[in-house]
Amino acid sequence: MLPAARHQAIVDVVQRERVVRVSDLAQQLGVSLMTVRRDIELLEEGGKLERIHGGAKLPGDASTHEPGFEQKSTQLTAEKRAIAVEAAALVQEGMAVGLSAGTTTWALAKELVNGPPITVVTNSVRIADLFHHAASTGPARYSSTVILIGGQRTPSDALVGPIATSALKQLHLDLLFLGVHGMDSVAGFTTPNLLEAETDRAFVAAARRTVVLADHTKWGVLGISSIASLDDVDEVISDPGLGSDAQRVLQDRVGRLRLAPALGQPA
Repeated sequence: MLPAARHQAIVDVVQRERVVRVSDLAQQLGVSLMTVRRDIELLEEGGKLERIHGGAKLPGDASTHEPGFEQKSTQLTAEKRAIAVEAAALVQEGMAVGLSAGTTTWALAKELVNGPPITVVTNSVRIADLFHHAASTGPARYSSTVILIGGQRTPSDALVGPIATSALKQLHLDLLFLGVHGMDSVAGFTTPNLLEAETDRAFVAAARRTVVLADHTKWGVLGISSIASLDDVDEVISDPGLGSDAQRVLQDRVGRLRLAPALGQPA
């Protein structure tokens, strides 16, 4: 594909998706990541789009676009599973564990259905369905209790809003695993959905300990609404693809930064 045609194809994708990752563009166009990055730089100079960490978005867009669950669940699956395995090791029998909605917390839920019995509090329809299916089809060891809080359903299959927030104010969690849309040194942990931000803030307030699960592409991505500052969480679990600058900021600001090694690789 000639550069001009490739540039137009990139612009078309960004206009359609609003936010797109470099890796997805490279796969769609059949070119290298470096080629896509150079193209994005040129298109940004021409005002056609705006670079973000790991991708591009519409210029001036306030990052209110919320990708659907199906789209996000096919991205960075190996990194998400490695993060999930690392996070699952923190869970002990009898804990009250919060799982916010998201594809990385969903990956964690797939690990926890085989773990010790716990009480799960979630606003994710997908996560609740996962535990329900395990309990109805698996052996007796699937004995965890699941509390699904209600609310308005989002494109990412989260239940959010005042009903969800009110329910969380009545609960006390030993441990919260929080999925986020973006991480930023100034804005902290963010989401493109205002109601989801409010619900996630209630999750954080209900938890004795908060652990953010976020792959490396979330750094530098800015959602319109902040959930918590970097200083407000106890730990971040990411992957080795996280840049050195991001690692430095997180190590300075959060209680602990843990990079989950690729499965099969030494820790």
